[in-house]
Amino acid sequence: MSLIEIKGITKTYNPKKIPVRALRGIDLLIEEGEFTAIVGPSGSGKTTLLNIIGGLDRQTEGEIIVDSVNITDLSDNKMIDFRKSKIGFVFQSYNLIPVFTAAENIGFIMLLQKKSKNEISTRVAELLKSVGIEAQKNKRPNEMSGGQQQRVAVARALASKPKFVLADEPTANLDSKSTTNLLDIMENLNKNEGITFVFSTHDQRVIDRAHRVVTIEDGRVISDVKVEKVKS
Repeated sequence: MSLIEIKGITKTYNPKKIPVRALRGIDLLIEEGEFTAIVGPSGSGKTTLLNIIGGLDRQTEGEIIVDSVNITDLSDNKMIDFRKSKIGFVFQSYNLIPVFTAAENIGFIMLLQKKSKNEISTRVAELLKSVGIEAQKNKRPNEMSGGQQQRVAVARALASKPKFVLADEPTANLDSKSTTNLLDIMENLNKNEGITFVFSTHDQRVIDRAHRVVTIEDGRVISDVKVEKVKS
Protein backbone atom coordinates (compact mmCIF):
# COMPACT_ATOMS: atom_id res chain seq x y z
CA MET A 1 0.00 0.00 0.00
CA SER A 2 1.25 3.48 -0.87
CA LEU A 3 2.15 5.92 1.88
CA ILE A 4 0.63 8.84 -0.06
CA GLU A 5 -2.12 8.45 -2.68
CA ILE A 6 -3.02 11.54 -4.69
CA LYS A 7 -6.14 11.16 -6.82
CA GLY A 8 -7.30 13.74 -9.34
CA ILE A 9 -6.11 16.76 -7.37
CA THR A 10 -6.94 20.19 -8.74
CA LYS A 11 -6.41 23.60 -7.18
CA THR A 12 -7.99 26.80 -8.43
CA TYR A 13 -7.33 30.13 -6.73
CA ASN A 14 -9.82 33.02 -6.95
CA PRO A 15 -12.52 30.83 -8.54
CA LYS A 16 -15.17 33.57 -8.33
CA LYS A 17 -13.02 36.37 -9.74
CA ILE A 18 -10.10 35.67 -12.08
CA PRO A 19 -9.48 31.93 -11.62
CA VAL A 20 -5.89 30.70 -11.53
CA ARG A 21 -5.58 26.94 -12.06
CA ALA A 22 -2.50 25.90 -10.12
CA LEU A 23 -3.08 22.14 -10.35
CA ARG A 24 -4.99 20.44 -13.17
CA GLY A 25 -5.61 16.83 -12.19
CA ILE A 26 -2.64 15.29 -10.39
CA ASP A 27 -2.48 11.53 -9.82
CA LEU A 28 0.53 10.28 -7.88
CA LEU A 29 1.52 7.41 -5.59
CA ILE A 30 4.43 7.74 -3.17
CA GLU A 31 5.73 4.64 -1.43
CA GLU A 32 7.27 4.44 2.03
CA GLY A 33 11.03 4.97 1.98
CA GLU A 34 11.16 7.06 -1.19
CA PHE A 35 13.55 9.97 -1.75
CA THR A 36 11.52 11.89 -4.31
CA ALA A 37 11.96 15.29 -5.93
CA ILE A 38 8.97 17.15 -7.39
CA VAL A 39 10.47 19.55 -9.90
CA GLY A 40 9.37 22.19 -12.34
CA PRO A 41 9.74 25.88 -13.17
CA SER A 42 8.41 28.63 -10.93
CA GLY A 43 4.62 28.66 -11.09
CA SER A 44 4.39 25.01 -12.15
CA GLY A 45 2.42 24.02 -9.05
CA LYS A 46 5.02 21.98 -7.19
CA THR A 47 4.87 23.98 -3.93
CA THR A 48 1.07 24.05 -4.09
CA LEU A 49 1.06 20.27 -4.40
CA LEU A 50 3.44 19.89 -1.47
CA ASN A 51 1.30 22.19 0.68
CA ILE A 52 -1.83 20.18 -0.16
CA ILE A 53 -0.10 16.88 0.66
CA GLY A 54 0.89 18.39 4.00
CA GLY A 55 -2.56 19.76 4.76
CA LEU A 56 -1.33 23.36 4.73
CA ASP A 57 -3.67 24.08 1.84
CA ARG A 58 -6.87 22.45 0.57
CA GLN A 59 -7.47 21.12 -2.92
CA THR A 60 -10.41 22.21 -5.06
CA GLU A 61 -11.16 18.69 -6.29
CA GLY A 62 -9.82 15.19 -5.76
CA GLU A 63 -8.64 13.39 -2.66
CA ILE A 64 -5.48 12.53 -0.78
CA ILE A 65 -4.94 9.45 1.36
CA VAL A 66 -1.98 9.60 3.73
CA ASP A 67 -0.97 6.54 5.73
CA SER A 68 -4.42 5.00 5.07
CA VAL A 69 -6.24 8.15 6.25
CA ASN A 70 -8.29 10.17 3.77
CA ILE A 71 -7.32 13.72 4.78
CA THR A 72 -9.58 15.35 2.19
CA ASP A 73 -12.43 16.11 4.56
CA LEU A 74 -10.61 16.33 7.89
CA SER A 75 -11.64 19.33 9.99
CA ASP A 76 -9.01 22.00 10.57
CA ASN A 77 -8.41 20.79 14.13
CA LYS A 78 -8.09 17.16 13.09
CA MET A 79 -5.75 18.18 10.29
CA ILE A 80 -3.52 20.00 12.78
CA ASP A 81 -3.38 16.91 14.99
CA PHE A 82 -2.66 14.74 11.95
CA ARG A 83 0.20 16.97 10.83
CA LYS A 84 1.75 16.98 14.30
CA SER A 85 1.94 13.19 14.42
CA LYS A 86 2.44 12.16 10.79
CA ILE A 87 4.22 14.87 8.80
CA GLY A 88 7.51 16.72 9.20
CA PHE A 89 8.16 19.98 7.36
CA VAL A 90 11.37 21.66 6.20
CA PHE A 91 10.96 25.11 4.65
CA GLN A 92 13.17 27.31 2.50
CA SER A 93 13.19 30.05 5.15
CA TYR A 94 13.86 27.60 8.04
CA ASN A 95 10.86 28.95 10.06
CA LEU A 96 12.67 28.59 13.38
CA ILE A 97 11.40 30.38 16.48
CA PRO A 98 13.96 33.19 16.96
CA VAL A 99 13.86 33.32 20.78
CA PHE A 100 14.33 29.55 21.14
CA THR A 101 17.65 27.72 21.16
CA ALA A 102 18.35 24.96 18.66
CA ALA A 103 17.37 22.35 21.23
CA GLU A 104 14.17 24.20 22.13
CA ASN A 105 13.18 24.56 18.47
CA ILE A 106 13.67 20.83 17.92
CA GLY A 107 11.69 19.86 21.00
CA PHE A 108 8.83 22.32 20.56
CA ILE A 109 6.50 20.01 18.63
CA MET A 110 6.96 17.36 21.32
CA LEU A 111 5.86 19.91 23.90
CA LEU A 112 2.71 20.42 21.84
CA GLN A 113 2.23 16.65 21.90
CA LYS A 114 2.54 16.73 25.69
CA LYS A 115 5.54 14.43 25.79
CA SER A 116 7.43 14.09 29.06
CA LYS A 117 10.45 16.29 29.77
CA ASN A 118 12.71 13.24 29.84
CA GLU A 119 11.38 11.92 26.53
CA ILE A 120 11.88 15.31 24.89
CA SER A 121 15.40 15.65 26.24
CA THR A 122 16.40 12.19 25.03
CA ARG A 123 14.91 12.65 21.57
CA VAL A 124 16.44 16.11 21.11
CA ALA A 125 19.89 14.79 22.04
CA GLU A 126 19.52 11.98 19.49
CA LEU A 127 18.52 14.40 16.76
CA LEU A 128 21.23 16.95 17.50
CA LYS A 129 23.75 14.15 17.09
CA SER A 130 22.13 12.73 13.94
CA VAL A 131 22.33 16.08 12.11
CA GLY A 132 25.75 16.98 13.52
CA ILE A 133 24.95 20.15 15.46
CA GLU A 134 25.47 19.10 19.08
CA ALA A 135 27.75 22.10 19.59
CA GLN A 136 24.96 24.49 18.55
CA LYS A 137 22.29 23.13 20.92
CA ASN A 138 22.20 26.27 23.09
CA LYS A 139 22.48 28.77 20.24
CA ARG A 140 19.57 30.79 18.89
CA PRO A 141 18.93 31.01 15.13
CA ASN A 142 20.69 34.38 14.72
CA GLU A 143 23.82 32.83 16.20
CA MET A 144 23.97 30.07 13.59
CA SER A 145 24.80 29.88 9.90
CA GLY A 146 22.12 29.16 7.32
CA GLY A 147 23.32 25.58 6.99
CA GLN A 148 23.19 25.06 10.74
CA GLN A 149 19.69 26.55 10.92
CA GLN A 150 18.49 24.20 8.19
CA ARG A 151 19.94 21.24 10.09
CA VAL A 152 17.92 22.35 13.10
CA ALA A 153 14.88 22.50 10.83
CA VAL A 154 15.51 18.92 9.65
CA ALA A 155 15.91 17.72 13.23
CA ARG A 156 12.70 19.51 14.22
CA ALA A 157 10.88 17.87 11.30
CA LEU A 158 11.93 14.46 12.64
CA ALA A 159 11.20 15.13 16.31
CA SER A 160 7.71 13.60 16.34
CA LYS A 161 8.87 10.55 14.34
CA PRO A 162 6.64 11.41 11.37
CA LYS A 163 5.72 9.04 8.57
CA PHE A 164 7.41 11.34 6.05
CA VAL A 165 9.11 14.70 5.60
CA LEU A 166 8.05 17.37 3.10
CA ALA A 167 10.91 19.68 2.16
CA ASP A 168 10.01 22.83 0.19
CA GLU A 169 13.09 24.26 -1.56
CA PRO A 170 15.26 23.35 1.47
CA THR A 171 18.55 24.30 -0.21
CA ALA A 172 17.47 27.57 -1.83
CA ASN A 173 19.29 29.76 0.70
CA LEU A 174 22.35 27.55 1.18
CA ASP A 175 25.82 27.62 -0.35
CA SER A 176 27.28 24.57 -2.07
CA LYS A 177 29.04 23.15 0.99
CA SER A 178 25.99 23.54 3.24
CA THR A 179 23.78 22.00 0.53
CA THR A 180 26.08 18.99 0.20
CA ASN A 181 26.17 18.50 3.98
CA LEU A 182 22.40 18.81 4.29
CA LEU A 183 21.70 16.37 1.45
CA ASP A 184 24.22 13.91 2.92
CA ILE A 185 22.29 14.02 6.20
CA MET A 186 18.92 13.56 4.52
CA GLU A 187 20.16 10.73 2.32
CA ASN A 188 21.66 8.94 5.31
CA LEU A 189 18.40 9.30 7.24
CA ASN A 190 16.55 7.89 4.24
CA LYS A 191 18.96 5.00 3.76
CA ASN A 192 19.64 4.06 7.38
CA GLU A 193 16.34 4.91 9.07
CA GLY A 194 13.94 4.50 6.16
CA ILE A 195 12.59 8.05 6.44
CA THR A 196 10.56 9.11 3.41
CA PHE A 197 11.48 12.49 1.91
CA VAL A 198 9.49 14.42 -0.69
CA PHE A 199 11.15 17.56 -2.04
CA SER A 200 9.79 20.50 -3.97
CA THR A 201 12.79 21.93 -5.77
CA HIS A 202 14.36 23.41 -8.86
CA ASP A 203 17.87 22.90 -7.45
CA GLN A 204 19.83 20.54 -9.67
CA ARG A 205 21.93 19.48 -6.68
CA VAL A 206 18.81 18.04 -5.05
CA ILE A 207 17.54 16.53 -8.30
CA ASP A 208 20.86 14.72 -8.78
CA ARG A 209 20.45 13.03 -5.39
CA ALA A 210 16.79 12.05 -5.82
CA HIS A 211 15.81 8.43 -6.40
CA ARG A 212 12.66 9.53 -8.22
CA VAL A 213 12.01 12.73 -10.14
CA VAL A 214 8.43 13.87 -10.79
CA THR A 215 8.25 16.83 -13.19
CA ILE A 216 5.29 19.21 -13.13
CA GLU A 217 4.48 21.88 -15.68
CA ASP A 218 1.35 24.03 -15.77
CA GLY A 219 -0.19 22.03 -12.95
CA ARG A 220 0.19 18.63 -14.62
CA VAL A 221 2.63 15.74 -14.21
CA ILE A 222 4.56 15.47 -17.47
CA SER A 223 7.25 13.02 -16.37
CA ASP A 224 7.81 10.52 -13.56
CA VAL A 225 11.20 8.82 -13.57
CA LYS A 226 12.79 6.47 -11.05
CA VAL A 227 16.57 6.75 -10.91
CA GLU A 228 18.68 3.69 -10.21
CA LYS A 229 21.38 4.55 -7.70
CA VAL A 230 24.65 2.64 -7.53
CA LYS A 231 24.99 1.07 -4.08
CA SER A 232 28.16 2.02 -2.31
